Amino acid sequence: MLGKNISMVSSTRIQLHLLFTNPVFLSCIFSWFSAQFIKTVISLFLGKIHSIKQLFELLLWRTGGMPSSHTALVSSLCTTIGFRAGINSDIFILAFCFMMVVIRDALGVRRSSGIQAKRLNELGKSFEENTGIRFIPVKEVQGHKPLEVVIGAVLGISIGIAFSIF
Repeated sequence: MLGKNISMVSSTRIQLHLLFTNPVFLSCIFSWFSAQFIKTVISLFLGKIHSIKQLFELLLWRTGGMPSSHTALVSSLCTTIGFRAGINSDIFILAFCFMMVVIRDALGVRRSSGIQAKRLNELGKSFEENTGIRFIPVKEVQGHKPLEVVIGAVLGISIGIAFSIF
């Protein structure tokens, strides 16, 4: 029994080592983090960050803004898989379709939802001022402008190429 547990721990350790040295995984993580870092630096320069909490939230999680970290991640994934497996492979086609869905969502669905939520909150505030009835605002989800997505794609493709070649 003890031998089986040691073997399982060893196998898990090997699997984790393989994961954290996999160029596809590394390019995805690096492209996402790079986009979040660039987004944070831009926000710092524009004076949009007012606390350490906001800084870490933007660096680690917040969506929207320049460049698109979602687009950078999926572009890097697609590029690295294309280099490793070939662009005629099934896994590349899957990654490419996934990339197209994510980019379409970033540009279309999330962006239009955010615009609609903002307008709804404006109407709700006006309604509250005119009637006195309390309005609870809806969450405004930030989508991306086309340039933010293009820059995210360029960043992701560049990082995917770098992890594939070097």
